[in-house]
Amino acid sequence: MATAKEKLVVIGNGMAGISTVEQILKLTSKFEITVFGSEPHPNYNRIMLSYVLEGSKTIDDIILNDLNWYRDNGITLHTGTAVARIDKDTKEVVTEDGQRVPYDKVLIATGSTSFILPIPGSDKEGVVGFRDISDCEQMIQAAKTCRKAAVIGGGLLGLEAAKGLVQLGMDVTVVHLMEDLMERQLDHQAAGMLKAELERQGIKFKMGAQTTELLGGSRVSGLRFADGTELEAEFVVMAVGIKPNVAVAKASGIEVNRGIVVNDYLQTSLEGVYSVGECTEHRGVCYGLVAPLFEQGMVLAKHISGVETAPYAGSVVSTKLKISGVDVFSTGEFIDGPEHTVICSKDDWKRTYKKILLKDNVFVGAVLFGDINDSAELQKLIKQKAEMTDELYAALMGTGCCGGGGAKKASVETMADDEIVCGCNGVTKGTIVDAIANQGLTTVDEIKACTGATRSCGGCKPVVEQILQYVLGDGFQSAAKQGICGCTTLSRDEIVAEIKAKGLQTTKEVMNVLGWSQPEGCSKCRPAINYYLGMLYPETHEDEKESRFVNERMSANIQKDGTYTVVPRMYGGVTTPEDLKKIADVSLKYDVKVVKVTGGQRLDLIGVKKEDLPKVWAELDMPSGYAYAKSLRTVKTCVGSQFCRFGTQDSMGMGALLERKFERLDFPAKFKMAVNGCPRNCAESCTKDIGIVGNDGGWEIFIGGNGGIKARLADSLCKVKTDEELIELCAAIMQYYRETGNYLERTSEWVERIGLDNIRAAVVEDAENRKALVERIEFALKQVTDPWKKMLNDEETRGKLFHSLEMSKQAN
Repeated sequence: MATAKEKLVVIGNGMAGISTVEQILKLTSKFEITVFGSEPHPNYNRIMLSYVLEGSKTIDDIILNDLNWYRDNGITLHTGTAVARIDKDTKEVVTEDGQRVPYDKVLIATGSTSFILPIPGSDKEGVVGFRDISDCEQMIQAAKTCRKAAVIGGGLLGLEAAKGLVQLGMDVTVVHLMEDLMERQLDHQAAGMLKAELERQGIKFKMGAQTTELLGGSRVSGLRFADGTELEAEFVVMAVGIKPNVAVAKASGIEVNRGIVVNDYLQTSLEGVYSVGECTEHRGVCYGLVAPLFEQGMVLAKHISGVETAPYAGSVVSTKLKISGVDVFSTGEFIDGPEHTVICSKDDWKRTYKKILLKDNVFVGAVLFGDINDSAELQKLIKQKAEMTDELYAALMGTGCCGGGGAKKASVETMADDEIVCGCNGVTKGTIVDAIANQGLTTVDEIKACTGATRSCGGCKPVVEQILQYVLGDGFQSAAKQGICGCTTLSRDEIVAEIKAKGLQTTKEVMNVLGWSQPEGCSKCRPAINYYLGMLYPETHEDEKESRFVNERMSANIQKDGTYTVVPRMYGGVTTPEDLKKIADVSLKYDVKVVKVTGGQRLDLIGVKKEDLPKVWAELDMPSGYAYAKSLRTVKTCVGSQFCRFGTQDSMGMGALLERKFERLDFPAKFKMAVNGCPRNCAESCTKDIGIVGNDGGWEIFIGGNGGIKARLADSLCKVKTDEELIELCAAIMQYYRETGNYLERTSEWVERIGLDNIRAAVVEDAENRKALVERIEFALKQVTDPWKKMLNDEETRGKLFHSLEMSKQAN
C-alpha cells in the first residue's frame, strides 16, 4: 500500500518559492505540492523586468516555469489567489477568497513590496512602484501618453526603471536623496562614472533632493522638494526601497521583526512553517537580492527532504546593474578605510574602473565598472576569505603573461559543488558538472537548455564555459566548438571559406554538403547563409525569399496587432509637397491608424492591413525606405551649408547622394548613416554605423556608433578633404563590413571585435586594398536594377551630381 504523500503548501509563486520547489523535486517525491500566487502569471524572472520595460524582452521571454511545468510535476497552482493566514489549529492555509487547504508543511515566500514614500500626493493616479509585471505594464502604457517622468530613488531599481522609460521615449529625471547613485553598493568614483554614462544615454538627475510632496489634482503633475523647488512630471515611479511582505506571517501569529524571523534551517516560530526570500529575516538581516534566496532555498530543500545539509550561515551579497549598455558590479565591502589595502585601476579612455579591497591581505570587497569579467572570480574569493597572492594579483590586474588563465581554471576547480554559478536561476556548479558528465553535454547552449544556466541575463556564461572546459579537459576544444547556430559546428568564416572553395550556390546545397544536423536549417542560419551567398556571388545568387525574415518578405514591419508599417524612402530626410500629398492620400484611402515621423527623418504609415500592402506600395510609387531590411536604412542629415549659418558643408546634398548610391545593398545587419554640416552634430553622427561631420577642411568619418539597446559612441576613423574621397572611403568601409561581419552583428560590435586599428589599416592606410574593396562593392551595386542605382553607376550622371554639390558649396 502506497504511503500517503506529505502536503506542502507554498505561499508565493515567485523566484524564491519556486526555486526551492525545483530543488525539492530533485531530492524527493514525498510531497504533494500546492502553490498559491497572487499574480495572474506563472513563475517569472523578476530581475529581468527592466529588459521587458526597455523592450528588449517580452513577458513570455522571462517566464521561468510555464503552466505545463506545474502540470508535468504534479503541482496544483492557484494564480491570482492571495493567502490570508495559516490556521495552526486546523493545519490549513486559508485564502482571502475562503479556500482552506490542509498542510503538513508550509513555505512562505511572499517576497517584498515597493516602499511608497508617506508624503502628500503619493496616492495620486500616475504614481507606481517597480516590483512586478503589473507595474511594468503601467509604465509601458504611461509612456504612450505621458512625456515627462520622474523616478524617485537612484538605487538599482530606480536606475533600471529610468533607463526603461527613456527607451520608451520619455523625458526622465532621477531624483535621489544622496549625492551618489547606488551609494549602498558603489564608492564615489564608480557612482560618478555611472552617472556620467547614464547622462550620455539620456537620463537626467537631480541629486541631493528630498521629495516632500507630489503635486496635481487626481493625477500627479509634479514634485516639490524640501528646498521649495519643483519638477514637472506626469508620471512618477517610486523606487526608494522595498519592504518584506510579512502580512501572512503577522496574521498567523508568526514572529516578525522587519522580516519573518527564521533560524539557520529557515524555520519560523510556527512548527512546520518555513520562510525564504525577501520576506525573510535571518540573523537580523533581510536580503533584497537574488543570490541569497537561492542559497536559502537549497538549505531548506535539503532539510525538509531529509537530506543532510550544513545550516544557512548568511550570504555575501553582490550587485550587478542589469540595464543595457552599463556594466556595474559590487560585492562585499566597497568603501575603503584606513584598515584596507586598496588595489585600484581606472581607464578614462575605456571608461573602466576596478577596485579590490583587502583586509589583513584577505579579499573583503570589490567594485567594477565597465568591465565585469572578473565578477564571479572576485565574489568567490571574497566568500572563501581567500588571501591575495602574486598569482591572483597578476590574473586580476592584467599583469604577467599567463597568470590569468591558470588562476581562473584553478578557481573553477576549487569551487564548492553547492556554489551558485547562475544567480538568475539558482544553478550550482554541481548541477552543471553533473549535467555535463551524466548527459554528455558539450556546449554552453546544451547546458542552458538542460539546467537553465545563462538563460536569463547571460552574465554567468564565462564561468559556465570554464566549468565546461574543466570537466571535459583535453576534449573541450573539439567538443565545445559551437557554430553560427545549433545546426552546425562551423563558424561564419569556415562557412564562407567552404562556400568559396566548393562553389556552393544555394542554402540547401550549403546545408547538405557541409553536414547540417537539421536538413532544413533554422531561422538563425538560413538568413545568414542567404546573405553570405549574396555577398560572395552578387551577380549570380538568386535571393531566396523563404530564407528572409517575415518583415523582409512583406517589405514592411509587422506590428503586435498583425498589421504592418510602411516607410517610404526620403533621401537625406528631404521630401517634396507632391510626395507628402501622395502619403496623405494613401493614408486616408487605406485607413492608416497613425503617420509618425521616425528618428531617421522619414514618415511611418502605421496600421496597414497585410492584404493592402501591394496596393499601398503601388499607389505611393515611392522607393521603399527598407525599414525592415538588413541594409542601409537612413542617412540622417542636418540642413547644412544650404541653410544653416553654422554649416560648412552641404550635408543634405551629400546625405541624399550617399543614400541613393548605397540603398538596397544587403549588409550583415541594419545600417544607419548621418551627415552633419558642422561639428555641432545636429544629425547625431556619433550614434550611427557611419557618421560624417563636415568642417572647414573637408569631412571627418566616424564608425561603429549605436543608439539602440547597446548604446555606443562612434570612433573617429579618419579625415578627408574631398567629396570623392569621402564616398570612396564610405564604400570601402561598407564592403569591409559586408565581407567580415557576422550575420546580425551591428558595426558597434564589429568594430570592437575586429579592432579600430585593423579597420583603419584595411580601408584607410592600405590604398590597394581600399581600391579592391571599392571595386567589389561597385560590382555588387551594379547588380541592383533600381533606377537610382543605374543613374549613380553612370559616370556622366554621377559627375553632374558632384558638380551640383560643388556649385552648392560655392553659392554658400
